[in-house]
Amino acid sequence: MLMKSLRFLAHAPALLLCALSGPVLAGPDLPPVGDVHGPIRMDLPEIPEGGWFTSAEVGAIATSGNTTGTSITGKVDARHETANWSHEFIVSGFFKEDEYEDDDGRLARSKSAERFAASAKASLKLLGEGKRAFILGSHVNDRFGAYTRYSSLAIGHGSRWYDSANKTLDVEIGPGYFAGERATGEDENGLTVRGAAQFRWRVSPSAYFAQTVSVEKGTSNTHSVAETSLSTKINSTMQMKAGFSARSDSSVPAGKKNTDTQTSLTMVYSF
Repeated sequence: MLMKSLRFLAHAPALLLCALSGPVLAGPDLPPVGDVHGPIRMDLPEIPEGGWFTSAEVGAIATSGNTTGTSITGKVDARHETANWSHEFIVSGFFKEDEYEDDDGRLARSKSAERFAASAKASLKLLGEGKRAFILGSHVNDRFGAYTRYSSLAIGHGSRWYDSANKTLDVEIGPGYFAGERATGEDENGLTVRGAAQFRWRVSPSAYFAQTVSVEKGTSNTHSVAETSLSTKINSTMQMKAGFSARSDSSVPAGKKNTDTQTSLTMVYSF
């Protein structure tokens, strides 16, 4: 321990000089030291051509005592890159069940949330950095939502509006079509205009922030989804993720709210 302390004191002037004047080389047994006050610059992860990147996340909350219940959320996100195409497939689900006493004093369970969603997207890379044409299909089953079933198909153009070493902003716009079933049992369909934006920020080498927003404007309803997340790396394949999502419809049946929100804390495994 004494020898380690003496070696640290021997290199202290070099560390102090680095903090005051910029990057310097440390001693032979220490790594190079950079400007500790400089901005963090970290390239966003890229998928090699022909490669896949898949992440699976799951979170669960169980309560007992005065309130008893269980909620589970999960998501699988798979992406594939080729020379001319980008593909993305997402499947997610959310389930919540509450336990209560019925009129006879017996324990009973009831579902208060049950939603499953799936989407597939293919993007054709065009001339110019970050430019692409895309087709997107999605489907949602939400047993307790304003729309118990909502399917949409959209095409359009996307481009990267901002690109730096640690931040990106992508924007998409195009026409689409939707078909859904309201909680009242009424069927509804029509043309839409879809706009979406996705912001990514590598906050630090081990923290990652993402914000996505999509809006589908139709003649009778405006459907929007917003998702915010902050992920912290545990190791090379595991992450802890805190997320908040909001789904909103401008036109809902009587007795239904316009916006559903969900706050989650999940473990993410990437491979």
